[in-house]
Amino acid sequence: MPSYLFDEPFLRRLESLALLYRRAASSQMQGERRSTQRGQSVEFSDFRPYVPGDDFRRIDWNAYARLERLFLKLFIEEQDLTVHILIDSSQSMDWGEPNKLEYATHTAGALGYITLASLDRVTVTALGLNGPPARRYLPPLRGKTSALPLFDFLQSLIKEDAKRSRSKTPGAPAAALGSYSAGAGRPGALLLLSDLMDDGWKPSLNRLAGRGFEVSLLHILSPDEMQPDIEGDFRLIDSETEAGVELSANFDTLERYRHTLADWQASWRRFCTSRSMHYVPIVTTQPLEELLFARLPQQGVLQ
Repeated sequence: MPSYLFDEPFLRRLESLALLYRRAASSQMQGERRSTQRGQSVEFSDFRPYVPGDDFRRIDWNAYARLERLFLKLFIEEQDLTVHILIDSSQSMDWGEPNKLEYATHTAGALGYITLASLDRVTVTALGLNGPPARRYLPPLRGKTSALPLFDFLQSLIKEDAKRSRSKTPGAPAAALGSYSAGAGRPGALLLLSDLMDDGWKPSLNRLAGRGFEVSLLHILSPDEMQPDIEGDFRLIDSETEAGVELSANFDTLERYRHTLADWQASWRRFCTSRSMHYVPIVTTQPLEELLFARLPQQGVLQ
């Protein structure tokens, strides 16, 4: 299946992965995610002896012909899961080398395809993006045949017209997450990909956790944000607000920056751990294959 994001051999490798979801999926619609319950789906599980009152339609008559005993066929009841992928598409994400938004988009594409290959539903929302709803939100998709619409939507997030439409309103992505937590439908696994360069994320994440979403926070930063290679006097411009600040970059300033960054990430880790959320700090120089096939399985996001 060709795509703008991945080649076919890579997609086939992705099919060996699956999203870990600790809570039992719940839905009125029958889906494909395995449950521990016994039901009447199409996948056979086991036999048990017939007892009076059982449904005659579930008797295995072939077994009766061989053994002259009545057995009922048991099946794994499979339930539907919706995976919510949220991408921070604000101005600060369109920065760095490698670019944070492009890295987030490729990661989201891989996670979305893994979900589709597992026959679960996936929906994608761009946070902090202006324009019509179709540009900001991809309704739930299911099955590998939906991969191209998924990839097309993600590719549109990094095109020039999408870049020009991003909101520069302070707090836009975090506010959009708040709206999402209030209006999202069926709770499920939720993956947020963001640099967290905004205030107001934590109250919205608290609300999502309170509603039963299982949250994985992928904190994406560029190498220059982790280890700035600067010296001398600078004027830094906030990409979200366009506010400026004068800075003299020397050893002491950079050392304080590194300590502040480490404390910031540690505070996010504590926040997530205390709420049973996954927290995965990522630098965009990490190869995507390493992230998907080693790092996220180690963190309990994939298996």
